[in-house]
Amino acid sequence: MKGYIKLESGELFEGHLDGDTQKDIYGEIVFFTGMTGYQEVLTDPSFHGQIVVFTYPLIGNYGWNETDYESVEPQPAGLVISEAAPEAFHYEAKQTIKEAASQAGIPLVTGIDTRTLTKSIREKGDMGAVLTTDPADVNVTDYEPIGEKMLIDEVTVSEPVTSGEGEEHIVLLDFGFKKSMVRRLNEKGCKVTVVPYDIKPEKIAALDPDGLLFSNGPGNPKQLEHLLPQYRQLSQTYSSLGICLGHQLLALAYGGDTEKLRFGHRGANQPVQDTYSNKVFMTSQNHSYVVKENSLPTGEFVVQYKNINDGSIEGLSHMKYDIVTVQFHPEAHPGPADSEEIFDQFLEHLKNKGREKTYA
Repeated sequence: MKGYIKLESGELFEGHLDGDTQKDIYGEIVFFTGMTGYQEVLTDPSFHGQIVVFTYPLIGNYGWNETDYESVEPQPAGLVISEAAPEAFHYEAKQTIKEAASQAGIPLVTGIDTRTLTKSIREKGDMGAVLTTDPADVNVTDYEPIGEKMLIDEVTVSEPVTSGEGEEHIVLLDFGFKKSMVRRLNEKGCKVTVVPYDIKPEKIAALDPDGLLFSNGPGNPKQLEHLLPQYRQLSQTYSSLGICLGHQLLALAYGGDTEKLRFGHRGANQPVQDTYSNKVFMTSQNHSYVVKENSLPTGEFVVQYKNINDGSIEGLSHMKYDIVTVQFHPEAHPGPADSEEIFDQFLEHLKNKGREKTYA
């Protein structure tokens, strides 16, 4: 049947709808630039509730497998693809992308001019959109404004979950974590306990962690302002690594500020430079918000990583406490593994706790 994407700007795009939908689907419409990694993208909780546009013209040719899940189920509200591969050509594939989307109940619109749609998002910014079969009576502005809906409660764990074994115990505060973060730490010999984002500090203390990982997740970091004093206390007590949303929250906890990018950074080819070594990483990213550099209080963080394309902050190192944060994804799923050494640096510092600080 015909399916339509109606933008907050009033623009309308027509395509073919796969999947049953009895109601209109609203979400923030964003685009992803990677040629591959679509299964990881569609199961990344940071995309929860969004309508994801893939810019590459053909998506799905290697299919959907049993191993590349970043969460239990696909997360977006809807998908927009120029052409979805009708067959899966990899020997490990269990489904096509159409079959996976249908099984998850995610509407998929194909046949849309994604190049023109992406250009509109770049020019006007991420915006609200409605996926519908009858656009005549749809008013996008009738829906809850983007940035106000609390999405983290829909993706966080309800109880602590532990995996792996090792001398180092990492507690991961879950704002919508990606499984590959836990897999990377398990592979490096760590036990990891995933806990709800609002867990009480005394319960974390009872777990006796060596360090904390503040995870990625969806939504506006300022929705968690009421928990910032707690995050500040925790990061002063335990060596801490913040990734993506976790990076933004730690910056806010120490008096920094965040702002929304016009159309975000989403893709597997974002160049980032380490300001200490001048080394350049190609990184995987998925975020709408960034830390404002001129907001960082004197004597707290120094900027360790910067985006080469737009100069935005990509990571911080605290001048006193054992805290390092990155806006990009060092677990690199999907994307290049250039920055995986961030985990090694974090774990090395745990082993040297009590010695002179090496991050700043």
